[in-house]
Amino acid sequence: MGADLLRSVYLFKDLGMAELVDILKICRQISFPKDTVIFTEGDPGDRCYIIEGGEVRVSRYITGVGEEALKVLKSGDYFGEMSLIDGVSRSASAVANKDTVCLVIAKADLDRLLTENKELGNKILMVFCRTLSQRLRDTNDKISQFFFLTAGSGGHI
Repeated sequence: MGADLLRSVYLFKDLGMAELVDILKICRQISFPKDTVIFTEGDPGDRCYIIEGGEVRVSRYITGVGEEALKVLKSGDYFGEMSLIDGVSRSASAVANKDTVCLVIAKADLDRLLTENKELGNKILMVFCRTLSQRLRDTNDKISQFFFLTAGSGGHI
């Protein structure tokens, strides 16, 4: 585990070497064997994960349909970060698709670090904002496509 991995993660792309080292100090490395449930939709959210190696499937359960895979994440991707901002329960489930190693950042540790280093906090929060903004745009596009498909040409739902 090192600064090179963190530097490749979009969330930390604007950080300098000293800031990356500060982030590394609060990371723990955890291994998840294939098919391990990392967290389930509705679980308390108190940490985020950065994939060091392996693959994670993020999905939601839809009543009457079953599991709907939202995304498959690979090395350098991160997930669970929304809970670092709002502390709300998980909005999706995460399962190791392959044997996976993650760096884990606890909300309490990150909160402490960002309180101690306001400049670092501002950089990370701006990336969070860009990430959430992009996800909102993607969701809006999916909703528009859904309405288009269900309404047909000129029909109503």
